Amino acid sequence: MDKVLLAHGGGGSKSAELTRRVFQRFLHDPLLLEMDDAARLPGQVFSTDSFVVKPLFFPGGDIGRLAVCGTVNDLAVMGAEPLYLSIAFIIEEGFSVMQLEKILASIARACRESGARIVCADTKVVERGKADGIFINTSGIGRPLFKKPVQPSRVRPGDVILVNGPLGLHGVSVLTARGEFGLKGKIKSDVAPLWGLIKKCRSLDIPFMRDPTRGGLAQTLNELAQGKKFGVRILESELPIPRKVAAVCDLLGFDPLHVANEGKVVMVVARRDAAKALKMMRSHLLGKDARVIGEITSENPGRVTMATRTGSERIVMAPVGEILPRIC
Repeated sequence: MDKVLLAHGGGGSKSAELTRRVFQRFLHDPLLLEMDDAARLPGQVFSTDSFVVKPLFFPGGDIGRLAVCGTVNDLAVMGAEPLYLSIAFIIEEGFSVMQLEKILASIARACRESGARIVCADTKVVERGKADGIFINTSGIGRPLFKKPVQPSRVRPGDVILVNGPLGLHGVSVLTARGEFGLKGKIKSDVAPLWGLIKKCRSLDIPFMRDPTRGGLAQTLNELAQGKKFGVRILESELPIPRKVAAVCDLLGFDPLHVANEGKVVMVVARRDAAKALKMMRSHLLGKDARVIGEITSENPGRVTMATRTGSERIVMAPVGEILPRIC
């Protein structure tokens, strides 16, 4: 590997390669090597993320809302209540103050929705043409509240896989907002803070949660299965892929399971608690379309497979490169 490519930022196998072959040679703290969405510290959970989305504004959200939701959701899927955020801005010289104010107003609204407080911040300005408008970094601290720890090591065959609603909305929303490929229409992004939904299930046995952002559902499930003694099996007939998302993916040759989401949570729930989890999720606005999409199996260890509508079974691969750069 001689140069960093856009594909290395896509959240798929290329990202994993860059992490393994470069970053982990120098940064190898045991907590970091767990490769979770956040680090489990004594009595708290800590996460960080950066946002470089293009365009800055898209149907359903903008870079400011995305920055808050992305970090509070990384805390939430660890079973932690989001409490405090830091935020840092890298702003390009000449950026519109009116647009900056719009982004800040969106950040404030997202914080009110999530319950998290921004308690420290930083701003840097770089020369014109060096930052593509604005980049944002956020870090967050949360308090673990789940009765049982959310830890992938507790996943077992027989556990049930749930998702809280339609897949692929964020990636397709940002793509169509760019006006590329002659695509028109306004598919609304699902970007939203998830703690209000997730906390309803805090008394249940949920060994694994993730928000399937870059790399989509396929990447999330492959990360779960990789190197494990169990397999993951999903049902094509139960996957909540909206028609508009499917149509765009068919047109461009994308797999909807590789497309980013920003308001979705994938839960692996102990079978005895699956019905309760589904009911609890459906009682919240962000989970009204929740459904069971698969299960953990003792077959095909280390792999993700999908039972198709035609009765066959195929392997679900993680995305190799970056199908939609600058998506979050």
